[in-house]
Amino acid sequence: MAEMEIRLSGSGGQGILLAGRILGEALTMNGLKVAQSQSYEPTSRGGLSRSDLVVSDHAVDYPLVSVLDYLVVLDKIAAGASDALLKSATLVIVDRALEASWRATRGQLLFLPIAESARRLGNIRSTNMFALGALLALGDICDQAGVFAAIARVAPSKLVESAMEAVKEGYAIARSAPPPMAVARNGEIERLPLVPV
Repeated sequence: MAEMEIRLSGSGGQGILLAGRILGEALTMNGLKVAQSQSYEPTSRGGLSRSDLVVSDHAVDYPLVSVLDYLVVLDKIAAGASDALLKSATLVIVDRALEASWRATRGQLLFLPIAESARRLGNIRSTNMFALGALLALGDICDQAGVFAAIARVAPSKLVESAMEAVKEGYAIARSAPPPMAVARNGEIERLPLVPV
């Protein structure tokens, strides 16, 4: 496989780093090589949080992302932070609350009700796992079973069941009711019908 580059991004306190660790563990358990880097600023400072993964079936030559294949954005603080890393084919999954203010210059955009769905199910702290489930549904990354095994190994025991449930819900929302797809071109967003994956 060619190298795959993934970024999960949001604000401090959204569980971005945990989601990245879980995804990295799942990919490693599937026999892939993963280089992971992360940055975190506390939410009290309105800080950006991100987890980057470079994935390959051979040793990763350069451990930092340079051109993203997948980007997840959960907070406005992270909205423009990855623009320079996008290509026209980058799948960009964005929390629907950010749709009105989105200004990306490239990428295939999917606006999903991630935080809204987590809130509706009574667990806003599982927004990260909803996003991970949506990423699994829409990207060719790994299967749910691998992520569930990684959750059992990485997540605190009191969060395992709710994390798995949130991944399932995020997956189902992304698969069963795909939102409009938009392609960002020169700062303008064109609405296109989404062809189910």
